Amino acid sequence: MWQVLAHASAFVQVIGIPSLVGPLVVWLIKRDDPAVEPHARGALNFQLSLLIYFIVGGIIGVIFAITVIGLVVAIPIFIFLFVLIILELIFALMASLAASRGELYGYPMSIELIKQ
Repeated sequence: MWQVLAHASAFVQVIGIPSLVGPLVVWLIKRDDPAVEPHARGALNFQLSLLIYFIVGGIIGVIFAITVIGLVVAIPIFIFLFVLIILELIFALMASLAASRGELYGYPMSIELIKQ
């Protein structure tokens, strides 16, 4: 149950809570459990990676948007950030399903910031 919760807790963003909070709470509570820790760490690393992508993409998008010719570049950046939100939900769902089968899901685009 905790393995699935580590991944599915990213869906709290739907109610306005940052998606980083759920995996962080599960990781802090269950980081000593060898069955849950890899799932919680993977979900947390993915959410931290997405946070970095959103911050960097948002800053670059705003910088380009305030320049005269930059709006042509800023629009695809903002579209990419929107697509990233959709992919986040899809990957969290796929990871939750894999965890329910007892498998460890490897998130794409994830930077391993928290190591074992």
